[in-house]
Amino acid sequence: MPKSEKTPRDPNGRARYKTSLRELKVELVKVQKHVIKHGHKVLVIFEGRDTSGKDGTIKRIVEHLSPRETRVVALGKPSDRDNASWYFQRYVPHLPAARESVLFNRSWYNRAGVERVMEFCTDADYESFLQEVVPFEHMLIGSGVQILKYYLDISKKEQKRRLKDRQRDPLKQWKTSPIDEVALKHWDAYTEARDLMLARTSSPLSPWVVVRADDKHQAHLNVIRDLLSRLACPQTDRHLATPDLNIVFPYDEAHLRAGLLAT
Repeated sequence: MPKSEKTPRDPNGRARYKTSLRELKVELVKVQKHVIKHGHKVLVIFEGRDTSGKDGTIKRIVEHLSPRETRVVALGKPSDRDNASWYFQRYVPHLPAARESVLFNRSWYNRAGVERVMEFCTDADYESFLQEVVPFEHMLIGSGVQILKYYLDISKKEQKRRLKDRQRDPLKQWKTSPIDEVALKHWDAYTEARDLMLARTSSPLSPWVVVRADDKHQAHLNVIRDLLSRLACPQTDRHLATPDLNIVFPYDEAHLRAGLLAT
């Protein structure tokens, strides 16, 4: 297990973080070359509470990857046509072809999170999604798509701090939304939705990986380490592909009972 970096507020810790991040990005480039050479299809899903750090984590992953074979998908509000179509239909055109890596910044799991909590879908729509999503993912896996699912988890105190930071920082104003404004109000409902989603949609073929993301820099480093460990590539430095299991770990219901997820 890699030695934990000091908090980035410490100048020495920041330097160590930058060094570690660069080493990991070099490994990501090796993995992408392997994906391209062998025609693999890679889909990485990022979910989590508002302000959990999905944007920043994705940014660090794709920064030095080939833009021709790497796509980040962050869909907006569904259109009337989307709402009149099969739920998964709007996501299908964005799935990876051979040689591609696609990262979803939120995904079809909107139905199990925001749509559920904010009552943007019916109970029947919600239940139908929970029954269909795992078979849908297994169908994709059967067609050769490798799916990796990360849930970025943060504490209520940290979410409150980040929401205030967004409101004060003029460079982060684009991140604010009406959904953000009520995130804390609906904290308990989001917690319940998270727990149900993880319990009912994690399968041996498409498991959820939980990321404890209060420390953004530790989250960045360890998500990349976990990615490297899961995307088989003979050229990868296996020592660097070892995540800190206190930060990133496969979901198990025992983690809820042990208090490893924010409540």
